[in-house]
Amino acid sequence: MNPFVPLLAGLLVSLGAAYFRSGLRAWSVATAAAIVGGGWFAGSSILAIALPLLVFALVAVPLNLVEFRRRKLSAPLLAMFQKVTPQLSDTEQIALDAGTVGFEGELFSGKPDWSKLLRLPKPELSVEERAFLDGPVEELCAMVNDWQISHELADLPPEIWEFLKKNQFFGMIIPKEYGGLGFSALAHSMVLQKVAGMSTTLCSTIAVPNSLGPGELLVHYGTKEQKDHYLPRLADGREIPCFALTGPYAGSDATSIPDYGIVCKGEWNGANVLGVRLTFDKRYITLAPVATIVGLAFRMHDPEHLLGDEEDLGITLALLPRDTAGLEIGRRHLPLNNPFQNGPVRGRDVFVPLSQLIGGPDMAGHGWRMLVECLSVGRAISLPSNTSGGARFAVAATGAYARIRKQFGLSIGRFEGVEEALARIGGYTYQISALSLETAAAVDRGEKPAVPSAIAKYHATERAREVAKDAMDVHGGKGVILGPGNWIGRGWQGAPIAITVEGANIMTRSLMIFGQGAIRCHPFVLKEMESLKLTDYREKLKAFDAALFGHIGFAISNAVRSFVLGLTFAKIGRVPGNAYTKRYYRKLNRYAAVLALMADTSMLVLGGKLKFKEKISARLGDVLSNLYIASAMLKRYEDQGCPVNDQPLLAWAFHDSVFRMQDAVDGVLRNFPVRPVAWLLRALVFPFGRREVPPSDRLGRRVAAILTAPGEARDRLLGRVYLTPSANNPVGRMNAMLPEVIAAEPIERKFLKAAKAGELKGYDYDAQLADAVAKGVIDSAERDLLARVRKATFEFISVDDFDPSELVAAVRHEGKRALRSAA
Repeated sequence: MNPFVPLLAGLLVSLGAAYFRSGLRAWSVATAAAIVGGGWFAGSSILAIALPLLVFALVAVPLNLVEFRRRKLSAPLLAMFQKVTPQLSDTEQIALDAGTVGFEGELFSGKPDWSKLLRLPKPELSVEERAFLDGPVEELCAMVNDWQISHELADLPPEIWEFLKKNQFFGMIIPKEYGGLGFSALAHSMVLQKVAGMSTTLCSTIAVPNSLGPGELLVHYGTKEQKDHYLPRLADGREIPCFALTGPYAGSDATSIPDYGIVCKGEWNGANVLGVRLTFDKRYITLAPVATIVGLAFRMHDPEHLLGDEEDLGITLALLPRDTAGLEIGRRHLPLNNPFQNGPVRGRDVFVPLSQLIGGPDMAGHGWRMLVECLSVGRAISLPSNTSGGARFAVAATGAYARIRKQFGLSIGRFEGVEEALARIGGYTYQISALSLETAAAVDRGEKPAVPSAIAKYHATERAREVAKDAMDVHGGKGVILGPGNWIGRGWQGAPIAITVEGANIMTRSLMIFGQGAIRCHPFVLKEMESLKLTDYREKLKAFDAALFGHIGFAISNAVRSFVLGLTFAKIGRVPGNAYTKRYYRKLNRYAAVLALMADTSMLVLGGKLKFKEKISARLGDVLSNLYIASAMLKRYEDQGCPVNDQPLLAWAFHDSVFRMQDAVDGVLRNFPVRPVAWLLRALVFPFGRREVPPSDRLGRRVAAILTAPGEARDRLLGRVYLTPSANNPVGRMNAMLPEVIAAEPIERKFLKAAKAGELKGYDYDAQLADAVAKGVIDSAERDLLARVRKATFEFISVDDFDPSELVAAVRHEGKRALRSAA
């Protein structure tokens, strides 16, 4: 008697069923058939077949008897689950309900359906949107003098303010019926990206009215009277909005704002009306110093029950005209020498009628829901677009400068240390731009991408900071000396601003990405939690049973898939793509299974304590984030027709993302508090150890080559960067000069070789050029090219200097005041 063959056959079929996610009944039938069939083919005795079959039946039969399973297994587990599951607070529940789940849900499933990703429509601009980018946006960029904005005026000049209003830059998200442009999220993103390279101050000024604030809130929640009055005025710039949320005692924890409003009667426009008396102290409010209408978040109280039985009505939003009695707009903040308008807003006992509540009295207490619903949309566009535009501008500037700037007779872009920095700039920009494109596209598809917007906010700003650092390193002294000729310094100064605003990055990574994703995107956790809310016990048990056993099968499948894909180095599995990209999809299949397995294990073992294990939560969030970024890159690559020239960029960016995933998984395992569980997980997810490697030097060299020479791949990476070679755009002029610089290189090598050999007379460059022509080393056309390139190059490698009086703040202040008086 040998029961091992039937047992082995049943085990193999069970593993296969788990890998392919067969249903419970299909698994039961297939495994039973495998035990019988395996034993019969092996010549096992009836007893040898019957013994493993009986053991299997003891497990499988109760699971397939649904009513028995519910009473004997699910019911006691439901009682236990009710005791240990932490109750979601109202604010947490609102945050979960506010967003939607897109393709990130597939990534959390452990077995992504890539056809869903590839079926999503390709993001495209309308004819009207393209015309706006090629017309008013191009004209606006030609007006920008960032040194004037950031150093001399500490503000946009009056003519730019007027141009923004006249051309409705503040009304891009406002529907056409109210006088706005009614643009898509993609167009909104492209405008910000194009402007970002020219001036971060200008970009922020345009972004804020089109992001979370009065405009967006009124479009979604305003009363008809509010929409009819305010939206046309916001669209044409008669009203400049700001939104006051953050205060000294409530930054990232917006639900704990101490600002309050008491329902009472008061005077408004000569009449005694019902309203709220507000006391508030806000700071970091962008556009506040120039705002004519202030959106305000506060907690509303009704102690006299003038509106109903509730006293604490919750967070509420109101609109305060600038001339409202008691409203104080304080002096300006100066965010790291990036002088976009920003400052505090305060008030004590400021009365406004209930008609000034956004949405009217019916929306009192619904402010938190309104904010989180709009925040997921705004965060998906503003900062990802800003950083994408800045990173693309850094590609244009740094790639061209590295080719033009010479040391030791060689372009600095040829030095391996500089190549390494250029590769990071190119690879990170590829990641950021794909991520920004995907989140904007999600908004245009009607999604409220809460988890992707958190991913985009954190990872786009963090990678953009690395791009700014590497760009500064390549530029060297050119980047350090501020002045009209420095196109990179202000971006470096302002990088921490994007890290800090719209939710500090540390909090976003540690609490939001995985914290929301684990519940919102998981196929079963939210269903299990929602089943507890059902009042009818039979319905509750039925829903819990379905979710629970679906979850158990899901977890087993992910454990098997993680192990099998690890054993095979992710070289198996049916995936889309061509011969080049199939390996990438398979690699993502592996890490999606790993994420699902580790997330389930962490929630099971740590329970409610996982909320306080922020480092573990952050690393799991890193896995989800890089899966999403890699998916966005593959989607863009497919949408662009799989261009062969882009393969080095895709490969570098993809390998970087996968290496980050491996590091994050390893970080969870090394620090998981229950060590035996960590050992088991490591055996499942890394059966052959850590095998992922960062992008190779050879690959980095190919990326650097793309950045330092004109070409289709470089053009696609740059997107709509403003590169018109106008008087105010040295980077545009430098890029226009790049073909001549490259054409001059072989000539320059001949010339330098002769000079080093002592064949040329003279000490200055012009004399040596003349002698080189006389001796036939180069011809006259080649001499003219070298002279022209050298003259043009001098501008780009020069740095600014100043008379000491020009740098005195008081002088600048007086000049600015005189300019405003003249205006």
